[in-house]
Amino acid sequence: MKNKIIPFRNIWLCLLIAAIFPFLSFGQESNNSSLEKSLVKDANSSSIVWGPCPEFMPDGCEIAVLHGDPAKPNVDILFKLPANTNIPNHIHNSAERMILLSGELDVTYQGEQTQTLKKGNYAYGPAKKPHSGKCGNAGPCVLFIAFEDPLDAIPINK
Repeated sequence: MKNKIIPFRNIWLCLLIAAIFPFLSFGQESNNSSLEKSLVKDANSSSIVWGPCPEFMPDGCEIAVLHGDPAKPNVDILFKLPANTNIPNHIHNSAERMILLSGELDVTYQGEQTQTLKKGNYAYGPAKKPHSGKCGNAGPCVLFIAFEDPLDAIPINK
């Protein structure tokens, strides 16, 4: 019987694969989002907890956190304004993605034409781009807003 000699290179390759394999299979399963529970909320529910807006915002302005922590990335909120209310010029450090749930809202971003959001319209606001708004007379304006970074609103003096 002839002895086979296994080249050292093949042994080294087998050991390397054996050492790396466990990390490949477990690395994909350690995602924290698989532990997070799904969520459904009714924007008109009495269980929604409304709180005040920043001081520079108009009277009657309210915010409700739907998901997340306002001090951390990826927070979803409802933003409510009475009809015929102006939103002062301000910025956010985060981009914002919005859907108008009720009312009619004029939004003006610096250097752009005013755009009118109607119920069901989607809008995107770039981070750090000054903007202002006006809730029209079609009733209170309620916006769903998703922020990528922690929630903030910083007034800008014209």
